[in-house]
Amino acid sequence: MSMEPRRPRAIGRRTVLGTAIAVAATAGAMTTGLPGPAAASERRPPKTSALWREFADSPYTHPQIPYVGRAGRRAGARGLPRYPVVADVRAYGAKGDGSVDDAPAINRALAAAAERGGGTVSIPPGTYRIDDVIRIAHSGVVLRGAGSDRTKLYATRNLTELIGPYGSRFGGNKSGWSWSGGLIWLCPQERWDSLTSAIKASDWPCEGWTGNERDEWSTLTALARGNRGDRSVTVQDASKLRRGQFVLLQLSDDADHSLLRHMAGDGPGTETYDWAAMTKLTSYTPYEWPVRITAVRGREVTLERPLPLDLRPEWDPKFTTSVAPLTDSGVEGLTLEAVETPQSPHLLDKGYNGVAFQCAYDCWAEDVVVRHVDNGFGLIGASACTLRHTRVAGRGSHHPYYCREASHDNLIEDFVIERRTVPAPAGTQLHGINVEGLSSYNVWSRGRMEMGTFDTHRGMPFANVRTEITVSNDGRHGGDAIAGPLYGARFAHWNITVTNQRAGLIKIDEIAPYSVTAGISEVREFDQIDVPDFQGELHTRLEAYGSPGDMRPRNLYEAQRELR
Repeated sequence: MSMEPRRPRAIGRRTVLGTAIAVAATAGAMTTGLPGPAAASERRPPKTSALWREFADSPYTHPQIPYVGRAGRRAGARGLPRYPVVADVRAYGAKGDGSVDDAPAINRALAAAAERGGGTVSIPPGTYRIDDVIRIAHSGVVLRGAGSDRTKLYATRNLTELIGPYGSRFGGNKSGWSWSGGLIWLCPQERWDSLTSAIKASDWPCEGWTGNERDEWSTLTALARGNRGDRSVTVQDASKLRRGQFVLLQLSDDADHSLLRHMAGDGPGTETYDWAAMTKLTSYTPYEWPVRITAVRGREVTLERPLPLDLRPEWDPKFTTSVAPLTDSGVEGLTLEAVETPQSPHLLDKGYNGVAFQCAYDCWAEDVVVRHVDNGFGLIGASACTLRHTRVAGRGSHHPYYCREASHDNLIEDFVIERRTVPAPAGTQLHGINVEGLSSYNVWSRGRMEMGTFDTHRGMPFANVRTEITVSNDGRHGGDAIAGPLYGARFAHWNITVTNQRAGLIKIDEIAPYSVTAGISEVREFDQIDVPDFQGELHTRLEAYGSPGDMRPRNLYEAQRELR
């Protein structure tokens, strides 16, 4: 049955719900070391805010707050699978004393696990020198160390050396390793082969970087009209669909760019925006959203998660096939440390990158630290993945966490970005927790950011949540001018403590359309350079300003999980 909750009343741009709520007693302090909230005042705060109650009354269609309660692996399942150990890297020749290149042995063990149909590859305590990429290329394979404080992979070479210079498909001298690839790289074998062969041959543009080459698609069925938030859709022909099947929802834009306007909230400013000039943004369409089917009853199909957008005939909504993603694979309990080199000038990174998830679905990282890397944890065309208890440390990173190329429904929780151990070299740039390229419904929860910012990197991402995070806000946003707006609709920043009072990209009520800034520190503009992309009324909300932690519930994502 389609879900059609009652829509809330229309709300103006900067409505404030009364006075700030008193600070609550300690609740939900993060395991990564984030301090808990201040002691409670004599006046006990309400259990929930009026804004939350308004959302809970209409969770799937609220105009400013997205529903992200099913983000993450297996729709936000708390536990991770514990596959039996089927290979120990020492049995394949790994030494673990830093004396030899252990990458071939580790990759042989991973290949053996794949041949056995999946399982865990164990890396006992030690330091394992790796002079090559560690590749998880098959589903159901987990690389598990003895803990991030006991198992270390020491990477001596970068991706430019190992694979080759990777240029930008949009021209110029930019290095693609500034936003892609990892020294631990989770990517299906077929996609890995096509990507690396194109890179080595300098065959630009390198098609299929997201894992979904459009000439490989095959239409399964057209879809009838539907509404954002529906869990069930009506299909034209269900004969090619089955329970448990992985499909790709595809929505094409029209000549009036009404799909892009819809992603931005259909506000008045979207009609006057010059969409046609944003050639990089328009190259990201059709919008692609991978999802599993949970039931097929006649022509009614139920999905694992609610629809991210409306389905309208002018957007030719359809289910298509996709390349087979990497599923149910992970990395656990280890530190990846690159040889310490100075950070490269902006967009010239050589590829000392951490862990990359590409064309991955329902995959994960837990208790993983990356150190001295150009880029930390990457989600590239990846969806429904969970990163838990992860940390970026060392000499400073260009992108500590990045989420791009149509990545959706990912969960990054209990994360830390440590302050750099050396001063930033001239010409470098720091971003932070990045989202771009029409990526949607991603969550960053319970984080400590000792540097960086909430980098919305153009490409009009929409419907993303950052909640219960402490940040020293000293980073910058990025993104090409032709990539379009910084924000689409329904960004929520909920209970954010800013330690240095800088407003940029945290307080977004004057920048992002149909957004919520709730329970953040009082901030000053300082060097704020961000301006709204859309003119006129933005229909945003500013709540409990100057009172970080006062919004109830404290964690927006965790509270939404309870609504399921």
